[in-house]
Amino acid sequence: MNDKKADIFNYGRELFSSKGFKDTNVSEITKMAGIGVGTFYNYYSSKEKLFMEIFLEENVKLKKRIMESIDLDGDPLKVVNELMFLNVSGMNSNPILREWYNRDVFSKLEQHYRQENGIKYVDFLYNSFVELVKKWQVEGKMRDDIDCEFIMAIFAALINIDTHKEEIGIEYFPHILDYLAEFVIKGLTDYQK
Repeated sequence: MNDKKADIFNYGRELFSSKGFKDTNVSEITKMAGIGVGTFYNYYSSKEKLFMEIFLEENVKLKKRIMESIDLDGDPLKVVNELMFLNVSGMNSNPILREWYNRDVFSKLEQHYRQENGIKYVDFLYNSFVELVKKWQVEGKMRDDIDCEFIMAIFAALINIDTHKEEIGIEYFPHILDYLAEFVIKGLTDYQK
């Protein structure tokens, strides 16, 4: 039983990676898995549900690799810049995570997934970094008069700006993101009580 679900998941990942979300259909996944379409729905209520499970797993793997690859004891500005750079480059290099930038597709997927699973399952952008923010607050490296969850929302907003780079202007975008990150971090670290 678990083998069928794993097959659906793995073949789904393979097809979503090669064809994208829009151009992949359930019948292709089930054909590769050697099962009937009806069997697919015993494990996943929709193509969107399968994709979001795969997306979330890929996202967790990326965040884990990022957290393991950087010096978390460094200066917060340097750490956040490195986190943002590695996150954006990691998402751009993974065809499944790259769907995040296809706002047409992803906003519909996210809405569908939220309706089925609740908001807590989609709030995945930087929650893995909350412990780091708490640590910086305890060490006096970051403001402790601002709730760490609110700080996480600020970081998520910085990442979400990436989905609007065409509107901002491609020629300015990388520098704007760098400056905004610098301004935010300085505002969170350079303060007087």
